[in-house]
Amino acid sequence: MRKLSTKIWILIIAYLVLTIAFMYIFADFLYEKFYVEDTKSEMVEIGENLQSMYTGGKVTDTFVEKVEEFNRHANYDVFAVRNPRELSACVPFEIDYNTLIGPNERRILLKGETVTKIGYEERFNREVVSVILPLLDQNRLEGIIYIYYPLAKITELAKTEVAIFIGGGMIFALLIAILVHQSLKRLMRPLNELQTAVEKMTEGDYSTRVKVASKDEIGMLSEAFNHMAEAIQQEDEKQKAFLATVSHELRTPISYIKGYSEAIQNQLLEGKEREEALELILREAIRMERMTNELLQLVRKEQEEIEMLPIVLSETIRESVKLLEGQAKEKNIRMMQKLDENIIVQGDEEKLKQIFINVIENAIRYSNDNSQVTILCYESDHRAIVEIQDEGIGIPEEDLPRVTERFYRVNKARSRADGEAGLGLSIVKQLVKQHDGTLSIKSALGEGTLVTISLPIMEED
Repeated sequence: MRKLSTKIWILIIAYLVLTIAFMYIFADFLYEKFYVEDTKSEMVEIGENLQSMYTGGKVTDTFVEKVEEFNRHANYDVFAVRNPRELSACVPFEIDYNTLIGPNERRILLKGETVTKIGYEERFNREVVSVILPLLDQNRLEGIIYIYYPLAKITELAKTEVAIFIGGGMIFALLIAILVHQSLKRLMRPLNELQTAVEKMTEGDYSTRVKVASKDEIGMLSEAFNHMAEAIQQEDEKQKAFLATVSHELRTPISYIKGYSEAIQNQLLEGKEREEALELILREAIRMERMTNELLQLVRKEQEEIEMLPIVLSETIRESVKLLEGQAKEKNIRMMQKLDENIIVQGDEEKLKQIFINVIENAIRYSNDNSQVTILCYESDHRAIVEIQDEGIGIPEEDLPRVTERFYRVNKARSRADGEAGLGLSIVKQLVKQHDGTLSIKSALGEGTLVTISLPIMEED
């Protein structure tokens, strides 16, 4: 398979060759057409000047001598003869009279017009351009002026110049080919580095980067590759961290269940200890089941599309609170609601319930006994704002930016005790995003937490 640089190099050389060939053909065209035509015009002009010296009657010896005198100093061979057949004695090559001045040419000459011919002369081994002008006296052809010039001198000169031109062109093309090769080699170096980097990435080396040496398209491509590689590396690190966390989260309950199960099976635990072990096994199994379900929810929610329907937001919030009233009564927590009944949003009712249940359940779980959870729903800037405020233990400031990350738990010991895996807020964040909403969390340690959810209000027709 040819490299891109080779294809570009061949293309440039091909264009150079075509350019040189065109210049040769065009130069030959200009040289032959324009220079030869100029020569013909000059020969006709000379002949007309000599023709003007003829005053009529017989062609005198004096007129012939004047033409011969002019011939000695002219660039062209010029003769004046009374009878065209006498040309054979004047020119150094054989002339076929019938070919030179046939019936057609004679009619042209009798009209006072000039005859121009170009023919190959075997003796000279070249073409000869000739001009014939009539010497007329009352419609009688008394003689002719014959001018000829070996055209081969022009073509030979052209061939010499063209040979120099072609030789110079070939040298120039060779130099250009070398320069193009070196330039392409330099130009293709970033692409070769990019190809090497891509191959490394396919082998799993996501830390590879390419050097950005320019601001052109290749430089922009290199920058785009580096951004892509960085994103892939970060995603890979997240995946590894995710798998490590899942493995860690599952390893602990599995080890508990395995250890206590073996102890019960070997009858090492009796009575109350056996009951406590069975209770621990059940609790860890429930925690594993819950974490597995939450993981499945996360995976499904990344792939599934939600069905957006008009929802009365206050009703959805009330239904979510009702499902959690039992947990609130256990801790004697008051649920205070102030909801705008006119707010309608477009969303998936089950998904919205899951958002509110997760957030309100967290507020109840981490609130102190005999406290209050306040839920507000109002409109602001054509958006529905839902605020859930608790009076619980709060979240340290350094943990706030990470509370929506998967498996992140502020109080790991307490979360493990109540079966939490640190996935609830990750699910909430994802569901809010699917509804084109925003999620923000403010908290102060020991004072409580405020969770604010903003959703777009349904446009009225």
